[in-house]
Amino acid sequence: MNIIKNYQENRRKFLLKSARTIGLVVLGGLTWSAYLSEVKATSLILRPPAALKEDDFLATCIKCGLCVEACPFDTLKLAKPGDNLPLGIPYFIPRDIPCYMCVDIPCVPICPTNALDEKLVKNKDNEFEIRQMEMGVAIVDEKSCVAFWGIQCDACYRACPLLGEAINIVYEKNERTGKHAFLKPVVDSDICTGCGLCEKACITEKPAIFVLPKDVALGKVGNHYIKGWDKADEQRLKDANATKGVTNINKKSAIDSLNSGLEDLLDD
Repeated sequence: MNIIKNYQENRRKFLLKSARTIGLVVLGGLTWSAYLSEVKATSLILRPPAALKEDDFLATCIKCGLCVEACPFDTLKLAKPGDNLPLGIPYFIPRDIPCYMCVDIPCVPICPTNALDEKLVKNKDNEFEIRQMEMGVAIVDEKSCVAFWGIQCDACYRACPLLGEAINIVYEKNERTGKHAFLKPVVDSDICTGCGLCEKACITEKPAIFVLPKDVALGKVGNHYIKGWDKADEQRLKDANATKGVTNINKKSAIDSLNSGLEDLLDD
């Protein structure tokens, strides 16, 4: 009887342990899959100033939250479950609270791992330079911006901390009325820091000017084209590979090329 009783007891314990193990594995799998699905949403996230490239930032940030605590305007947040973002990583939403471009950039030097790299926001004199903050770039939706309708609005222009530089107002005659003018905001992507003050100030229900990461918002010319009048741009030729090709049309005279395909008509 004791042998049977011990067998049943051991069997019960084994089944309970197996069930617990299976439960933990399933829970871990669900948690990990949820995390992976959130990581996929990272391409549109705006990071604090001086953040490394996204992959390097995710690998270097230890989720300590010190940059969030250092921000005097509560701009920065730590991603929590349900935010559809990598958990514990700092980010900000300009429409809620933009970056107010602190001169001393307190969120950066406090970072213990250099995920926020001071060198990216310091000038040649080793001083913090707010103009070097590259959090993103503002994009104007011309169809939703009332200034492109002919309604006078310069809210984004006035809100920009680099007034008259990152955002310019371009005058254009309103041909429809003949007596009014468009005052259109135009963003200089080389100067815009992506602080989001313009997005916060936008008067439309959903902002007609909004900040996106530069890698998402801007194209890339590559080394195939250069600005011939810009000596600095010519430096990109150092990385270019010359290729030479000859097409069939190069082998024909201009007259033959023009007449190509008309042989049947000429025979008639």
